[in-house]
Amino acid sequence: MFFKRGEEMIDGKIQFVKPRAEDGARIWELIRDTGVLDLNSTYCYLILCKYFPDSCVVARCGGEIAGFVSAFRLPQYPETIFVWQVVVAEKQRGKGLGTAMLKEILKRKTCAGVRFLETTVTPSNEPSQSLFRRLARDIGARCEVAECFPADLFPEGRHEAELMYRIGPIRKEKEEI
Repeated sequence: MFFKRGEEMIDGKIQFVKPRAEDGARIWELIRDTGVLDLNSTYCYLILCKYFPDSCVVARCGGEIAGFVSAFRLPQYPETIFVWQVVVAEKQRGKGLGTAMLKEILKRKTCAGVRFLETTVTPSNEPSQSLFRRLARDIGARCEVAECFPADLFPEGRHEAELMYRIGPIRKEKEEI
């Protein structure tokens, strides 16, 4: 299996698997090491791995975690999946792994009936903005952006606003994604 973006490729050694609780600490470390994403508690990642494995994905390369996406279906809007975080190990960045992980989730049985993908991104996180715009383009869907959480909602006063990216409607069959 090859995923191409530009001149670089992710080779067939990447495996997409459902996360296990045993992955939680390593996922926490991977997110911490980016220095960009909001770092949640280890407990949060353990919960995601244990209770939401069908809508999250781990990318493994040579036994190491090369990437992780946390996501969940919105109970009040079952046609929508919300992507919480996307992280790719530094040595795997720029190869399309983030997009490939998102597509992997959209192909899963747990996403049957999903027509929209939502996520929030800060204005300064240009790599994530590009990732979600690229996904929308790849699957032939619109990408609408609107303010979701203004900066003043964050008590520490050092957090940027979060913009809502809404991708959809997702019309392609799962095999085409």
